[in-house]
Amino acid sequence: MVGTGNMAGRTVVMTGGNSGIGLVAARELARQGARVVLACRDSDKTRAALTDINATAATPAINLAVDLASLDSVRALAAALLAACPRIDVLINNAGLFPSSQQTTADGFEMQFGVNHLSHFLLTELLRERLIESAPARVITVSSMLHKRGQMDFDSFRGVARYSANAAYGQSKLANVLFALELAERLAGTGVTSNVLHPGGVATDITRDLPWLVRKLIGLVFISPEQGARTTLMLATDPELATTTGVYYDQCKLADVAPAARDAALRARLWQVSASLAGVPC
Repeated sequence: MVGTGNMAGRTVVMTGGNSGIGLVAARELARQGARVVLACRDSDKTRAALTDINATAATPAINLAVDLASLDSVRALAAALLAACPRIDVLINNAGLFPSSQQTTADGFEMQFGVNHLSHFLLTELLRERLIESAPARVITVSSMLHKRGQMDFDSFRGVARYSANAAYGQSKLANVLFALELAERLAGTGVTSNVLHPGGVATDITRDLPWLVRKLIGLVFISPEQGARTTLMLATDPELATTTGVYYDQCKLADVAPAARDAALRARLWQVSASLAGVPC
């Protein structure tokens, strides 16, 4: 497993760390000595994940409950994190979902845009000052190679008449990349880095809403969560990447982002709109 083998004294906050690549990464980071703070729903699955992680953890991991489909819940999470974590060395924006039919968040946003992008945008902004105070620190955002098929439709953020799960997913993953690269520019000189990754085609719980046969086929052709977690762990722990920022990794290798992600005006527009929707200063 990729990693320095020593994360002692560092605090890692991770959304969606109760299954898939997040669970694998959380387990390994805790084993290496990090204080891992999960941000997941309070559920049997999360409690089982903590038992798994803590079986080999040097410092016990905890969960601070959140519903990423509610911006109020994200704000409560940020407040709890600021109270519980005097420093945050690594923030991993890992959680994601892929519903097969159109759903909306508690705030009325299309679910994939709301959870995959907007909740993480808000969480990162609310933790920004603590990350800067903790510098050197790292923000890692999990996207997908499918961001290259995504298009930003600013009129779709509260849902559309004709829904395509694939289009919504591609848009949310493009938003992840746009956000991560814009964040890197906005954090320049602070000692906080921002990078984004494609973990590979991973057989994880994100496919839970798909038909059984589709999930079975995915399980046969996709890589394991253990393989998928390698890029997250590399970006979180590799000392040689301490100052690397504003780049995209595809399965541990530097890669090019979609042309749209290099559009500075598009990045700035998404940031401004996201800040307005989330109720934070631009």
